Amino acid sequence: MAQVKMGDKVKVHYTGKFEDGTVFDSSENREPLQFTTGERQVIPGFEQAVIGMKPGESKTVTIPSDQAYGPRFEDAVFVVDRKAFPPELKPEVNQRLHLHHPSGREIPVVVTEVSESSVTLDSNHPLAGKDLTFEIKLVEIG
Repeated sequence: MAQVKMGDKVKVHYTGKFEDGTVFDSSENREPLQFTTGERQVIPGFEQAVIGMKPGESKTVTIPSDQAYGPRFEDAVFVVDRKAFPPELKPEVNQRLHLHHPSGREIPVVVTEVSESSVTLDSNHPLAGKDLTFEIKLVEIG
């Protein structure tokens, strides 16, 4: 029976959980996730977990943060003067925004704190610094 190797197009079902068992994402009740191994379309630890799997096989793996979304950087959290926001925008904690960098790219941020005079924004990936557990089932190769 075929096993996944680098360069294979694969379809997997997965459920991602935090250390406490809370589910943060799942492909259940959706189409399986499709990606090509070796093309950096998924986090490194997830890709490595799929290598060697056979169709129909399931496994559970814990991926350390350095093989997932990387470390959390404190310098990626910054405070912006409230006056820098358009008056119609009412920032709220956990709100997701996109800042426009002078280079033209958009930077996704999450509002983490709001005061009368300032808004604290976090540009870390929401899963940065976290070890993640995935239940993976290989649906097909090819």
